[in-house]
Amino acid sequence: PLRLWPVADRSACAALLCPGAVLSQAALTDSQDLGGEALGSSAAAALRLRLTLVRLEGSGWTRERSLAVVREAGAILVQCGVALERVKIESVAAPSHLDFSTPAARELARAHPVAKPAVYLVRATKSRPAFDAEAIGRGNSRTRPEIADTVWMTAGTRDPGIALAHELAHVLMDSGEHSEEEGNLMREE
Repeated sequence: PLRLWPVADRSACAALLCPGAVLSQAALTDSQDLGGEALGSSAAAALRLRLTLVRLEGSGWTRERSLAVVREAGAILVQCGVALERVKIESVAAPSHLDFSTPAARELARAHPVAKPAVYLVRATKSRPAFDAEAIGRGNSRTRPEIADTVWMTAGTRDPGIALAHELAHVLMDSGEHSEEEGNLMREE
């Protein structure tokens, strides 16, 4: 007969029952809440955006670089009538989730839920084709609802402030459309 006994560590039990499953923890190591003034935000903007930025420790994103990228993206978005009202920057230790892939992103979002829209600063991507940054709106998240309304940016992203503004626009508009117009934020390149 099978005998059952109480288990103090349920994750260890789950790992024994489902050896293929990867159970992980995401530990918050630091949190910073920034208001409009600290972001260089404009009071004249018609729309206000509250954003959560998750910086994965060990990803190559420093706190200073993360803040600079947010400020640059904010300066671009305000030209479109959208001001960053508040940004919560969370530093998270999740060593097994440094690189973007849909399974890792879903697991991280479940292990460390945050207010959305959210930006995750990761080391690299495992997706093919590989993109420096990827926006997951509601329209392209039906099979992965945990990561709807998120942007995932790699440490190697070229022009990260512009890229962040571009990807946030995709999420805010819930559209993957690009523009052919010269100088438009939504150009593919």
